[in-house]
Amino acid sequence: MEHHVPTVQEDAAGQPEVCRYHIERPVYNEGYIQSQLLHRRERCHPTQRQRLARHVQCSAERVKAAALSFLPILTWLPSYPVKQYLFGDVVSGLSTGVMQLPQGLAYALLAAVPPVYGLYSSFYPVLLYTFFGTSRHISIGTFAVISLMIGGVVVREAPDSMFYIQATNSTDTSTVVDVEARDATRVQLAVALTALVGIIQLALGLLRFGFVAIYLTEPLVRGFTTAAAVHVFISQLKYLLGVETQRFSGPFSALYSVTAVFRDITSTNITTLIMGLVCSFLLYGVKYINVRFKKTLPVPIPGEMIIVIVSTGISYGVGLSDNYGVDVVGKIPVGLLPPAAPHFSLLPSLFTDSFAIAIVGFSMGISLAKIFALKHGYSVDGNQELVALGLCNFISCFFQTFAVTCSMSRSLVQESTGGKTQIAGLLASFVVLLVVVAVGFIFEPLPQTVLAAIIMVNLLGMFKQTRDIPVLWRTSQIELAIWLVAFVASVLLGLDYGLLVAIGFAVFTVIYRTQSPKSAILGQVTDTGLYCDVAEYEEAAECSGVKIFHSNSPIYFANSELYVNNLKERTGVHPMHLQAVRKAQRNLRTRNHKWNSLRKMDAEVKLEMDVGVAHSEVMPDNQVKAYKASTEEDPFLEPLTSIHSIILDWTPVNFIDSVGAKSIRSVIKEYAAVDVQVFIAGCSRTLLSELGTLQFFTGVVTPEMVFPTVHDAVLHSQQQTGPATNHSVL
Repeated sequence: MEHHVPTVQEDAAGQPEVCRYHIERPVYNEGYIQSQLLHRRERCHPTQRQRLARHVQCSAERVKAAALSFLPILTWLPSYPVKQYLFGDVVSGLSTGVMQLPQGLAYALLAAVPPVYGLYSSFYPVLLYTFFGTSRHISIGTFAVISLMIGGVVVREAPDSMFYIQATNSTDTSTVVDVEARDATRVQLAVALTALVGIIQLALGLLRFGFVAIYLTEPLVRGFTTAAAVHVFISQLKYLLGVETQRFSGPFSALYSVTAVFRDITSTNITTLIMGLVCSFLLYGVKYINVRFKKTLPVPIPGEMIIVIVSTGISYGVGLSDNYGVDVVGKIPVGLLPPAAPHFSLLPSLFTDSFAIAIVGFSMGISLAKIFALKHGYSVDGNQELVALGLCNFISCFFQTFAVTCSMSRSLVQESTGGKTQIAGLLASFVVLLVVVAVGFIFEPLPQTVLAAIIMVNLLGMFKQTRDIPVLWRTSQIELAIWLVAFVASVLLGLDYGLLVAIGFAVFTVIYRTQSPKSAILGQVTDTGLYCDVAEYEEAAECSGVKIFHSNSPIYFANSELYVNNLKERTGVHPMHLQAVRKAQRNLRTRNHKWNSLRKMDAEVKLEMDVGVAHSEVMPDNQVKAYKASTEEDPFLEPLTSIHSIILDWTPVNFIDSVGAKSIRSVIKEYAAVDVQVFIAGCSRTLLSELGTLQFFTGVVTPEMVFPTVHDAVLHSQQQTGPATNHSVL
């Protein structure tokens, strides 16, 4: 009978003390639980036809739910509180749009396409995300890491060497790059790559594969993005210095780029360098003011837009391009391009790169979306975010855009300036649209060194991620290793191969952790049912004749042998050694038996010779028998081990496979052969169901060997060997 009586006692002052509970019940094992204590509910399992009918049936509720899921804007726009949200969304949208303009122009350089395509990519995807996205605060558009990955692909597929033509000057026999043909080809590649990225993201979202982002752990993403910042910084050095160098891609491209820049550093354009450095210092100062006086400023100072406007005016007024040889943005066509299908024939060679870009883009977006959702008390759907990004990229590619994701800096501006919904993003896209259709030509004299300065200053947030290194060194050296591998591999091998290496290493660390679990021998804390590591806690004492083995890992093909080896090593009970000892004892007993038989025969002969037949007639029989017994010796066989029971604490074991089950069955048989019982404690009902499916309970292994708690197993093992020294009353 079980009694569970929670009590709250009061001390002398009438104050409540610690709540206590008292339980008195018999020791349970799994056989008793299955037959007497628990009974499964009877369930009517539907047939395959019924399941299919349930999934394909159509109703008004299902249609409504599907529509709201596919178009999240329908869930909040009808009840949009105009008075409370509109002003904040307008201010946020204008601030974000002003910031998005120079970033769109700058990140187009990273993608190796003309700057105007950065403006296209800052309009269409932002507009679409308003309808399909579930986050209210992230700012979709161009992003440095994704732009750089795209640029690496298009430069690899369309290098400058493919577009050398003879100089038009008849007196000059040198070759030059056909910039117009090169840019047109690179735009086609970027658009085709974006189409494939959108298809992959859309397919993963529809197949409910939003969980793929969990394989990109935070240390991996931060190490990877820090390496991407290094690549971006190196790629902008030539624009900051005004030197002409080849753009490299693939493994060791960062080293080649740095070498090329320093090889031609003597040809630095001083005007370009001075303007770039001045813009960098001014922009850094503005950003410092925005952070320092964040609470007092009504909106952040749009430093990037101010610098773009001022530098464009100076460039136009002084004629930096014509008089000083400063590279400028160049022609920006007014208006939007007509829709055109991407060149799908280019897709086969871009699949691997597009998959990496799709996963990185989604990972960046969902991680930032979850941060804002947690801060403001709403939820985001990872699968719908995949669908939204996929639609943004795929639909927009028909209007000559390149792949996008959310930007950390713009998202922080959109949230900090009072943005409440994606109405802010919608207004930001209209700001970009206004520039594209009306005043885009104004930015044609904009020096490229200014865009390089904007990019470099915006990388400061990523470079600050190096502060993770000392923190991870103190908290988790495995995560530090993931961070460093992601960083070093991405810097040296490029972002695509580096990401692949980083993911492989992260998966390897998971295998390593399961193959290197922490194991311990548990002991009972006096007068409690608690069992803790005896090596860690003074109060924990081992139970006499019982070893309780604890290992915090699942048991499967990769670590089952290690689990068994740790079990034998920790408990100090090695069945093979004990069987060898037993065999030696048996051999000794056999030899002793033969020796005693010979001694017995010698004693009988000696007895007859000493006392003679006459004396034997008068000697009492009991004395003769005592004399014979005194000449015999029974061999003394010591017990093989003082441990009679081993308890496996499976509380942390969350799954087991067929290989693990066979290993445990085998070790139970080994211990049974040397008279050591093995019990299992703390199994979850799910794990017990898996064991039943694996036919674990056959032969010497029975459900009666499984106990719901470690304390049950200890009491049972002690009861089997003698009076229990523990009590079942806790």
